Amino acid sequence: MKCPYCGNPEQRVLDSRPTRDELAIRRRRECMGCERRFTTFEQVERPRLFVVKRDGAREEFYREKILAGMVTACRKRPVAHDVLREIAERIERDLFDEFEPEVTSQQVGDRVMEALLELDQVAFVRFASVYQDFESASDFRSVVDSVRKITKKIPIIASGNPS
Repeated sequence: MKCPYCGNPEQRVLDSRPTRDELAIRRRRECMGCERRFTTFEQVERPRLFVVKRDGAREEFYREKILAGMVTACRKRPVAHDVLREIAERIERDLFDEFEPEVTSQQVGDRVMEALLELDQVAFVRFASVYQDFESASDFRSVVDSVRKITKKIPIIASGNPS
């Protein structure tokens, strides 16, 4: 690394400490040539993951895009934004662990739908209607029927005491 003032490649580190989020290290340096001080940040280089779309196009994976889709699906639903952020982070982590360097958009969408089904059925149907490109009311009916079948298998505890 060169000094940003004189271009000298030699410097010494005066101080190192983690950033607030602890995802990087802040280093205070002094140039051995001009003796001016400057700050650098060192962080782990994250691997890149690309999403292969249905038409074959590739784009870089962004957790924010998943989060935005879930926020839209959960609009006016009793779902906390922090819960959606945690789900998006979990999906991102799982995808990076499982599919490097590429994942299909279907694999991403399926993970989101699975998470939304467990979280909120209305949000699940909303997301499915966009993700699966519904064209008629029968498409909605078929998804709602499948949700009903799945939820019959899950024991539902009535409000109040679960005893």
